[in-house]
Amino acid sequence: MPHNLSAGVLSREQLLELLDGEPPLVAGLRDRDAQVQPNGIDLTLDSVATFTGPGTLTVDNAGRRLADSTDLTFGPDGQLYLSPGAYLVRFTETVNLPADLMAYLRPRSTLLRSGVALHTAVWDAGYAGRGASLLVVYNPHGFRVQHGARIGQLVFHRLAAATAEGYDGIYQGEATDRR
Repeated sequence: MPHNLSAGVLSREQLLELLDGEPPLVAGLRDRDAQVQPNGIDLTLDSVATFTGPGTLTVDNAGRRLADSTDLTFGPDGQLYLSPGAYLVRFTETVNLPADLMAYLRPRSTLLRSGVALHTAVWDAGYAGRGASLLVVYNPHGFRVQHGARIGQLVFHRLAAATAEGYDGIYQGEATDRR
């Protein structure tokens, strides 16, 4: 039975179908059964970095400069203790959004219940790459996270009509060279 192709949030069944496509909607899942949820796909933590300099955003992006950062090293047990503060996190999986899908990344509730927030942006139709987000530890006692932990759920929305021109910014294909 064909799935409803109208605009809206994709279901688990639709996601599973798209994971088997070429390219897959999300490549590099560690545990498909655990990561595919009723309304999205959990992304796992690949790296954590601290900010070591300022970033710059200008009106036309000509003067845009990303903040410098330095990757942190996970311990022998695969865990990392994070003091209160802001961190740049990168995901393990590569996302391949077709022209008729966009997505939002939402934090797993365990983060929120631990005093940690995951700040994210829109994932535009046509984007392909391993995204990054801002993780902020608000808990004054810090937070422990393990390499490969599921930290955010990517929720996919079908557009009412495919976009003629998908994402074509500087982050297209980002971090795919690290896999």
